[in-house]
This record gives sequence, structure tokens and C-alpha cells, in this order.
Amino acid sequence: MTVRRDFEEPARSRPDLVIGREELLAGAREQLAGGGSVLLHGPAGIGKSTVLRTLAADNAGATRTVLRCSATESESHLPFLALADLLGLVVDEVADRLPGAQRTALESALTGRGESTLQRDGLALRLAVLSVLRALAAEGPVLVVADDLQWLDPASAELLGFAARRLGDTPVQLLCAVRTEGQEYDRHLRALPPDSLAVRLNPLSRTQVSALLDHRGYTGLPRSTVRDIHRTSAGNPLFALELGRALAEDPTPPRPGEPLHVPTSLRALVLNRLGMLSDEARRTLLVASAGARPTLALLHAAGRDNAESETAQAAALGLLATEPEGPAVRFAHPLISAALYAEAPAQERRAAHAALSTAASDPIERARHLALASSGTDPEVAARLAEAATQARDRGAPSVAASMGLLAARHTPADSVPGADERRLQAATDAITAGEMDLARDIAHEVLTRATVPAERVRAWIVVIESAGHTLGDVDSVFPQALADAGEDPGLLALVHYQLAWRGLIVEGDFAEGREKAAHAAELAARAGDRRTELLALAFQAQTETLMGHPDAPATIKRALKEPQDPQVACHHNGPGLARLRWLQMSDQLAEARTTVTALLREVRRRGMVESEVHFLRLLAETELRSGHCGRALDLARESLRLARDSGIGEVASALLTSFAEAAGGDVDRALALAREAEEHAEGIGDQMYVSRALAALGHAQLVAGDTQGTVRSLRRVRELEHGLGITDPARGRWHGDLAEALVRIGELAEAQDVIDVTREQALRLGRESVLAVVDRAEALVRARRGEHEAALGQLTSVQDRLGKLGYGLEEARAAFALASLRTRRPGPTSYDEAARLFRRCRALPWLRQVEAAAVTPPPEPVAAPAPTLDALDGLASMERQVAALVMEGATNREIAARLFISVKTVEATLTRVYRKLGIRSRVDIVRLAAGRRTK
Repeated sequence: MTVRRDFEEPARSRPDLVIGREELLAGAREQLAGGGSVLLHGPAGIGKSTVLRTLAADNAGATRTVLRCSATESESHLPFLALADLLGLVVDEVADRLPGAQRTALESALTGRGESTLQRDGLALRLAVLSVLRALAAEGPVLVVADDLQWLDPASAELLGFAARRLGDTPVQLLCAVRTEGQEYDRHLRALPPDSLAVRLNPLSRTQVSALLDHRGYTGLPRSTVRDIHRTSAGNPLFALELGRALAEDPTPPRPGEPLHVPTSLRALVLNRLGMLSDEARRTLLVASAGARPTLALLHAAGRDNAESETAQAAALGLLATEPEGPAVRFAHPLISAALYAEAPAQERRAAHAALSTAASDPIERARHLALASSGTDPEVAARLAEAATQARDRGAPSVAASMGLLAARHTPADSVPGADERRLQAATDAITAGEMDLARDIAHEVLTRATVPAERVRAWIVVIESAGHTLGDVDSVFPQALADAGEDPGLLALVHYQLAWRGLIVEGDFAEGREKAAHAAELAARAGDRRTELLALAFQAQTETLMGHPDAPATIKRALKEPQDPQVACHHNGPGLARLRWLQMSDQLAEARTTVTALLREVRRRGMVESEVHFLRLLAETELRSGHCGRALDLARESLRLARDSGIGEVASALLTSFAEAAGGDVDRALALAREAEEHAEGIGDQMYVSRALAALGHAQLVAGDTQGTVRSLRRVRELEHGLGITDPARGRWHGDLAEALVRIGELAEAQDVIDVTREQALRLGRESVLAVVDRAEALVRARRGEHEAALGQLTSVQDRLGKLGYGLEEARAAFALASLRTRRPGPTSYDEAARLFRRCRALPWLRQVEAAAVTPPPEPVAAPAPTLDALDGLASMERQVAALVMEGATNREIAARLFISVKTVEATLTRVYRKLGIRSRVDIVRLAAGRRTK
């Protein structure tokens, strides 16, 4: 492909944020730092020039002289032009050090005066270039930066290669970029020194393309559009940016099922060989570009009788990729197909779709082509498209179902039943299932601009709410409007109250309110005969009761699991299946939990339920982590995080679970970074439940990293937040043992014992055997610090045995580690072999490294926690002082909210500011400050 110079943006207007090239850059930087040279290669538009500029800028500080050239195709026939670009401004500095023959030959080549040629002055010119580089290097390191090496004039390329091969240890490095379509970069390495590093730039992932578009200002694109841009561009940054720019300049989207609009600049780029095709061959390629999976058989069925010879002609021109072993007709680049379609007149496009509407074997494809071959409304076409949407939904392709549903709505006449907006709302529901929240929200807002039927308006409001995910605070104004539209209809009110239950939990951070709203929604749905909403509300109620330690939780789970069941709700990530899974996990039934979540994951994958897939991947990872299968858990957690980031669903939850998995079996620094990322995001959207979970992950990672003080600060705040949320089941977060252990390390034995006693009381009430074992492990550490070594050793031995029988492999290994650590404080030999064996079995590499370090160096003695400062209290704002004063009196967050006439959420936000200003992390530290003042 030929990239025209006027097509590229000027360097000064292109911010060189390098996206998706971190590993590549690290390798190139290491090569350059070691004095080596680098050749970047890849296809047109892949980002070679951006990476080249970045590396050159990085290396500028270590270089005295930078020589640059950037060749162009139109100038590649001019001899010595690149050499003039490289040496023209510096040759005078060293000319007097060159022998006369070399100086004369070089001046002639650079100025164009005289008749210098490689044939006549070959040796003198070659030696002159080598001498110039050596002379410049004598003054300091030299970096030669050459872009578009493929367009270097042959004379300059030969001279540069001659010098590069003879530089030896001379401090001259080459940093070059060359366009290649495959792996044919070897010949270009001749222009660089031996042992140069060749680095191929590969296509960007969908997430990286999304980040690139955002960085260049093309924000707010629906994820489905970003997906189409990525597919059409094949991950090529230049192509992706041009497609994004075209959408920004002409925001009218293509019809569902149509390729993206391709701007004229890209059409010219990829279709410059189209004029060499015959008219019939071009029509055959148009039919192929309109098909989803074109084959020679399909082209024949669509009336293209000479498909073999016409596709062979296109393949010879590089428009099609040859497939000698298969019948598929594949374009050399997806952009060729999209550009060919965009270039064709509308009448020819409709004719291609009409042919395919009878030729395609798949009924969904036939319906799509029928729609794109038609214009205006048609009840028969609309009905066929609606049936195609149902078939796609049943196949587990909700994204296709949404596309078919929108086409059906477009072709639905005004007086049809079901109506166009009803079909649009079903498409929005399919879009949510597919994880395309932006598309769903846009559909709902479009419906709301004209809908007058209460049922349609409420359904549209529900789509707006559901597409907000965990940012429910952003759609607070929607709830009153939805309630007003619902009127007295119990079925519509059930839909709204179910969403209000989520609002109570996420926005208000109030489990009791969420439970109450969910119970009311279930009652309303039962009255209306809406079993789907009733099941979802009962599942929500069961989960909140489980986390609250409510005695009704088992009974509510049984109600949610009763027949009849809705097949899709049964495997939904907020359905009864999840409620039962959570109960199994928290009741230490790990084997049954694994079987259950594996079945749920299989079913949601079959149905194409992306959001549910993200959740169940994460929950399977969590189950494996608790079982001590750290390697497996880490793989699953990373997969969940990748899918969450690709879809924009559940990113916080997946990040914090991946943090736990990294701390257990991967990279502790990565664990810390993910936990902080999750905390920052949760704080930003005001989701106190996820703030507490993120802090629990952060505290655990800090404990593994050896930051005991950080662990205490993080987990004290978790304790505070969960108290405010009303969570009493310690099996929910399982941070209690970590906090108690960290408190022992810093000498806060009384607080550690308090954490243990409170947690034990809750765990005994709910029958949480693994939690009891973990707090017993922490209590053994308290006993050891108090000098009760025999009792501590006996307790730890019992804990290790209990955790092993329960199947908690990692916790069992931690008990063995604690046991070995205590024995180091007694006379006689100590062995960490058992702890090392157990950690190795779990593939718990960070813990294994701790064991290996402890075997060489005894564990450090615990240090006392620094006392918080007293003077900082005077710097608080009025509301902050009032809240802090009530905390000092022992008031809970609810009591403070009632006395100051503010919400619990406001209390929590105020306490967050108080903690930050005082340099503390929990209300325990505020009480200590009060005690310090009273003793003055």
C-alpha cells in the first residue's frame, strides 16, 4: 500500500502517546541503552513513525549528535538525497579531518556539483561516510534516525550500510523504521550494524484501539462502533483513527448490518488497484464484501458465474488473500472490503444484497440481506427480521439479535403490532445482554423522545438505569420519572422498585434499604404475574440477607430457587443461581461451588451473556483462589479482567479480584496497582460497597508486600465501612484475619484480640468454619506475642489441620508458615520445608518467596504503630468537626446521620475527608485522638 504524504498528519500535531507498545518499547530501549541499533518494521499505518520518534526522544539525552532523514517514494530516484539529509548540516564540522579525495567525493555527492557517482567515486564515498561518522563519534555518541527506509535512494542506502557494517565499537547507533507487509525485513538489516534488533509492530487490540480513539478526542463512541472500527481497521492505528475521524465528521451511523462508512482518504489508500479489475470482477467482489462469510459457492448461488477467474484476478492484484486449501473468499485486509462496499453506488449495493437474500444458507443472513436490499417499511420484511432476532438470541448471539431487532424496527409500519418502539426496546435488552451498554442507552433515549405508552416508557427508563451499571448515582433523576410513568401498575412498579433496591445498595450504601426494596419488588411482581422480575428481586433479597448475616437468608434462597424458573434468569449474574453460589462459597462448600459456577459459566457463554460471563469468570477464579489453586485462579482472573475491560462491564470487581489473585500467585506490585485502581474508581462513583472490597484487596496486597502499617490503615477502614453498610457476615470479605495479623505485627494486641473476638462471635452464629480457623490462626499469633508459645503452637497445628480438611489450601499453607516462624523463636532446629511444600503446591509464588527469605533471615521484630497527631483536629471544617466529635462519643454512622439530618453517604464522605486530613484510616484512630486530648 502507498501512503501519500498529504494523508499523514504533521508530526507537530500528532501527540506521541504510544499505546499498546509497552513491551516492544522496553525491548528497544534496552537494546539502545546497551549501545545497539534497532530496526522497526511493519505495514503502513501501524505506528512505526510514532514509536521511532518516541525512542529517538528517549535517547536524545544520551546522544551528542542526532542525524535524521525521512525518505519519500516520490524522491527515491534522486541519488544521495538521504545522505544529504543526514550529513548536510554537520559535514562542515569534520570536513577538514577527511583526506582530500574523500572530502572532494563527499562534497560533490552532497551538493550535486560535479559528476560524483558510486561507480566512479565508490570507494572514496564509502570511506568518506565512514570517516564522517567516526569523526562525529569522537566528540560524543551519534544516533542516526532514518524513517521509511524502504524509500531511501539506493546510493544512500548502500553508503549507510557500508559504514554501519564497519563501525565496530564506535559509539554510533542506528534507529530505523521500514515498511514491510510480511516478514521480509532481512534485506533492510544490511543498512544497520551487525546484531541489530529487528522489532515488528503488530496490530492493536480492541482495548488499545479504544484508548487511541479516546486520546485523539474521538470519545463517546459506542462500544459496538469501536468493535466495528477495530475489526475494519484490523488493529491498524492509522486506519482506526481515520475511521474514527470520519464518524466524528459525519455522525450518522450506517444501518445495522452495514459496514462502516470509509472516508475518501482510506478508499484511495486501499483501492488504488481497483481500476485494474474488469467491471464483472468488481461486481463479484462487491457481492463478496456484502456477505458475512463469502465463499465461491455463495458467489455462484448469487449469480456470479465466473467467480473463480474473477477472484483469481483480484488475488493477483493483492485485493484478496489466496486460500489454496479452502473455499473461503478472504480480503487481504478488512478495510478493502469496507472501502469497496462504500465506493459502490447505492443501487449496486442493494442489488448485491438482493442476490444474497436468496443465496445465503443461514436464515439470519438471508433476513439481513433482505432488509438491506429494501427501503421503506414492509410488515413482511419486519416480521422476518424479528424472527431472525429471535433465532440469534436462541443461538447465544445477542449482539446479532440487537442488530436484527433494530432493522426490524426500521421496517415496521406505524400501525403494526408489535410496534417499532417495542422492537427497539427488545433490541436494547439484547444489547445489554451483549454488553453493549452505550447502544442500549441510545436506543432507550430515542424511544423516550416519542413514546407515550406507560409500559414502553418504563421499559425505556429501566434500560437507561441498567446501562448505567454501578454509576447509578448518575441517573438519580430517572427514578422519579420512572415511578410517575408506572402509575399504579404493579408490574411496572415492580420493575422500578427492583432498580431502587440496587440504588439503595450502591448509591446509599444501605443493605437494609436494598433488602426492603427488593422484598417489595418481589411482592409487586408476584401480584402482576411477572415471574422474571420476582425471581431477580428474590435473588437480590437473598444476597443482601446473606451478606447481612440475616436469619431469613436460607429461606429466601429456597423461595428464589422454586419452580417455575425463567431459563435466562436462572443463569443470570443477578439471578437465583448466583444467590445459591454465594451461599455455597460462604458456607465453605467449595467443591459444590466450583461445580455450580462452572455450569453457570458454560450456560451464559452458550447464550452470549457477556456481563454474566464476566461475573462468573471472576467467581470461578475466586472459588479456585480459596481452594488454593493460585495459578488457575490467576489465569481466570486475568481473563475476567480482559473481558471486563473490553466490554466496559464489571471492571472494578474484576480488578480487585485480580489483585487478590496476583498477590497470591503472581506479581505483588501488580496486585497493589490493581487494588488502588479499583479503590480510586469506586471512590469516584461513590460506591461504598466496592470501596470496602477494594480496600480489602489493597490491605491484603500490602500484607503480602510487607507493608504492615499500610495493611492496618486499609483494613481498619474496611471494618468501618462494613459496619456502616450493615455487613455482619465475615465470610463476605475475609479480611479479618489479615487485619488481626497486621495488628499483632505492629504491637496492637488488644485491638487484634478485639477483631478476633467480634469476628469469632459472628462466625459462630453463622457457622463459618473457615473464618473461625483463620481468626484462630491470628489468635495464636497474639498468644505467641504474650509469651504463650506452647498454646500458640498447639493452636496453629490445629488450625492447619482444619483448613486442610476444609479445602482452603492457601490458608493451610499460611498456617504452616506461621507455625514455622514461631518455632524460630525457640531453641533447636527449624524447618520451613512444610510451608514451602504447601505454597509450592498452591503455586503461591509471592508467599513462597517469603518462606525462602525467612529460611535465610529470621522474621523482623514487630514495631509499634506511630501515634496520630492531635493538632490536626483544629484544621477540620465545621461539618467535619461535628462528625468527628460524634465518632469520639461512639456514635455509629446511622446515628450521626440522624442527629445531623444528613444521609449516611454524606457521613461516609465526610469521614473520608477527616481521615485524609488527620493522616489516619479509621474511626479507631479518631477515638485515640480523643483519648489523647482527655489525658492532657
